[in-house]
Amino acid sequence: MEQQIDRRLDGVLGFTIPSRDARGRVARLGPALDEILSAHAYPPVIARLLAEALVLAALLGTTLKGDGGQLTLQAQTEAGVVSLLVADYKNGPGGGALRGYVQFDADRLAEQGSDPTLFGLFGKGYLAITFDQDAVAGAEAHRYQGIVPLEGASLGKAVEHYFFQSEQIPSFVRIDVREREDGGCIAGGLLVQHLPEGEVGRERLHVRHDHPEWEHIQALATTIRGEELTDDMLGLDEIVWRLFHEEKEIRVSDAAQLTRGCRCNEAHIRDVLASFPAGERQDMADEGGNINVDCAFCSRIFPIAVASFAN
Repeated sequence: MEQQIDRRLDGVLGFTIPSRDARGRVARLGPALDEILSAHAYPPVIARLLAEALVLAALLGTTLKGDGGQLTLQAQTEAGVVSLLVADYKNGPGGGALRGYVQFDADRLAEQGSDPTLFGLFGKGYLAITFDQDAVAGAEAHRYQGIVPLEGASLGKAVEHYFFQSEQIPSFVRIDVREREDGGCIAGGLLVQHLPEGEVGRERLHVRHDHPEWEHIQALATTIRGEELTDDMLGLDEIVWRLFHEEKEIRVSDAAQLTRGCRCNEAHIRDVLASFPAGERQDMADEGGNINVDCAFCSRIFPIAVASFAN
């Protein structure tokens, strides 16, 4: 392996296996996850769900190139226990920022028991994955989105279905979440995919879901255990080595640090409010003359005085 990564928490490691036409990401969240979850008093089931979504956002978001790219994962339904789940990742220098939020019905959640299924939480919900790539190196910015039903036993399986249906890329996803003895949380995940590129004049390998190279890599990937993904004494590079050390070559790259990054700030909120007519701003204000803007992601309230705007 060409690069050794010491970071064991709040990081993502990318890798490719050239001889098998495969690529992947392995991620683990710790303190950054605790910081995100601490913004709301989520019950354990909802905290676990959001942790899974944040790991997925990190695994998928770090495939974007250059600073400024953003990946948003959104699951919602009109009739489920969970009405909205949002997790996103934004690229930055040397890593990226994560944030997430869940809206749910506490009374209906209590009726589901301690271990509800994905269908029990969402019913007939949908998963939308949006890739928003900023312009880099003279290229134009572009944005695209895929929407698939929330099917399968987990969010990871729903993402596998997304790549199968929308991208025609065979994929394997596994995520595990563990509560620490100190009350914190660790979540880890593995994403492995068949490379989508095919040589000109040859069969495009990514449309062959039974291709022997992919079957081999998938078989190895399925041996990963949940406790390995959440073992903060095990390096991310060690996980890749354990799974694929018998391959001819493993190229490790794209090491990225993960942090909590809500991105809310008073200046941005003021800019948004300034776009409204003065009368509408006055209608938004409370008796004290403040417009109170609540950030759902970090649970902060920003009081903005109406009198501070020029009419």
